[in-house]
Amino acid sequence: MDFIETFTNPTFLVTILTAICAFATVLTIALPMLAQDRMNHRMRTMAVERDKMRAERMTEMSRDRQGRLRQTPAGFMQQIVNALNLRKMLDTEELRDRLKRAGLRGQAPLVAFMFFRVAAPALFFVAAMVYMFIIDDIDYPPLIKLMMALVAAFIGSYAPNIFIENLIQKRQTSIKLAFPDALDMLLICVQSGMSVEAAFGKVSKEVAGQSLELAEELSLTTAELSYLQDRRQAFDNLGKRTGIPGVRAVTTALVQAERYGTPVGQALRVMAKENRDIRQSDAEKKAAALPPKLTVPMVLFFLPVLFVIILFPAAIRYWEWT
Repeated sequence: MDFIETFTNPTFLVTILTAICAFATVLTIALPMLAQDRMNHRMRTMAVERDKMRAERMTEMSRDRQGRLRQTPAGFMQQIVNALNLRKMLDTEELRDRLKRAGLRGQAPLVAFMFFRVAAPALFFVAAMVYMFIIDDIDYPPLIKLMMALVAAFIGSYAPNIFIENLIQKRQTSIKLAFPDALDMLLICVQSGMSVEAAFGKVSKEVAGQSLELAEELSLTTAELSYLQDRRQAFDNLGKRTGIPGVRAVTTALVQAERYGTPVGQALRVMAKENRDIRQSDAEKKAAALPPKLTVPMVLFFLPVLFVIILFPAAIRYWEWT
């Protein structure tokens, strides 16, 4: 009974209610402070993770500099280039962009291109003269042989550019084929809550089995997003390195999303659909161009064999009757 009387005592009830109100007041004041502390802790954690990712990308870039991406120029070629002052005549921003589109980065490919740009005509000329005068003494007058060697030297002057253009075309073809699938994976990663840097890094690993060229470009973009102060510059560099209109359209959309704060997922969804349509259109163009290309092989190889199969039995019977 004393227990019930104690709980029903007005003074005790007022004391309990006062304690509850005081506790609620303290809790109301302390909760925002605790939430702010958790937010600061989360932001510090994110900063640490970002710094760790940046350090990893910088380590990968330094490893690439020691490997294929940053090669030391060959000594002999470097001496020739410096002696003839070829950098002043040939080293342009357009040439560097072409070499990047071909997948050749660093000073070594640049020095090698400038060297062969000058040495290739002489090498072709010497090779043609040796072949025509020593290996196979062609029955032509010496003046004609000299003219043919000069034509070979003229062709040699374009050989480095043709080689670079072939590399660019092969590299762009590989990137075009794999880029729509990479955009789909990038869209999935972004919609799942990953950051743009983490999404690019994840997609670069996943797409490596389909296109090493695209994986390399995405890895470089991930590294640039980690250490460049202006993120838009990293997207612009991706468009310049590839030289593909579809990739440039995507990088432009990403730059606009960074500038105006539009949703990245929506831009990637539209760009992925457009790139899939472009890939399908290219396949349809190749399929439409196939019949004219098959006309000459059919006339040269299929029709003669068909005529022989049809007419040979009749010819055998004719010979038997005669």
